[in-house]
Amino acid sequence: MRSIYTAEKIFTGTDWLPDHAIVTENEIIIDILPLVSLPDDSRIIQHYPIIAAAFIDVQIYGAAGKLFATYPSTDSLIRLYGHCVASGTNYFLPTAATNTIEVFYKCIDAINKYWEEGGKGVLGLHIEGPWINKLKRGAHIEALIHSPTFDEVKELLDYGKGVIKMITLAPEVCSQEIIDLIIANDIIISAGHSNATFTEGSNAFNNGIASATHLYNAMSQLHHREPGLPGAILQHHSVMASIIPDGYHVDFEMINIAKQIMNERLFIITDAVTETNEGLYPHQLAGDNTDSYRYESNGILSGSALTMVKGVQNLVNKTEIGLSEALRMASLYPARLLGMNNNLGMIKKGSKANFIFLDDALNII
Repeated sequence: MRSIYTAEKIFTGTDWLPDHAIVTENEIIIDILPLVSLPDDSRIIQHYPIIAAAFIDVQIYGAAGKLFATYPSTDSLIRLYGHCVASGTNYFLPTAATNTIEVFYKCIDAINKYWEEGGKGVLGLHIEGPWINKLKRGAHIEALIHSPTFDEVKELLDYGKGVIKMITLAPEVCSQEIIDLIIANDIIISAGHSNATFTEGSNAFNNGIASATHLYNAMSQLHHREPGLPGAILQHHSVMASIIPDGYHVDFEMINIAKQIMNERLFIITDAVTETNEGLYPHQLAGDNTDSYRYESNGILSGSALTMVKGVQNLVNKTEIGLSEALRMASLYPARLLGMNNNLGMIKKGSKANFIFLDDALNII
């Protein structure tokens, strides 16, 4: 079926096209053309202020009272998908924090079943921990944190083949043999919850680790005598990093500093959890207004209460980052990290029709 969507302006991921239309057929973009070029009998779905590529969140733990690792089921993923789509996030990596191997297996099983039943939006599983540094564990359960053995990693990767997309670990607690094994399985490694020195971090990035998890949070400090992991991230020529733009996990001026140095290597995540009293990670909402809402677990700062569209709004309204770049940080750049930028993060002929509609205040329509 052919559909036509028109807008005052379309952001393709590289350019703004004023008064243009997107023509789709069977969920594929077959043309992008000026409104004046449309045939008189065209059936236009609706005219929008802004059309942009759909957002991608590579780190989100749950929604609607269902933390995925606590309730590893298709129902949790259905709820999470509905929550994400409502904020312009058509694609995401459900994430499980430090836990038992049995829980990770159940998460893998749930995603496989979700896909078998035709579930949309889930690009794979992000496992954060347990191979992290106890000194930078944040809200992660200390008793479950450890350095992995080769056999332990191989068993998990074999079980999660095709499902595990990203693993956050501390490079200083994992051998290069294990790093190489994970990379050989086509899984993105992200350095996080790490107390790595500048040298340790730089060596890790030079030896295959492609990303870092929530820049500044749960990692060694950026210090004038020891730049630490943040210094290695900022200084490196290719490593990418996520950041949480809620104004609480990271001050907005620190986002400006990172952006000026990292440019296209920096992208946003929500790191969002949901309110729950169940499981290893009970999360309670803290803060006294919507601009400071965040979650705490066992009295420790845990995930955010952010959505991707709110993150984009924050970048535009509270940092020096313009709208074009804010949209790319929520779509094109995470797509690049995932190796999916041929189909996601852009609006172009031949790609999937994965776009969202925004009003002038950057609210999702």
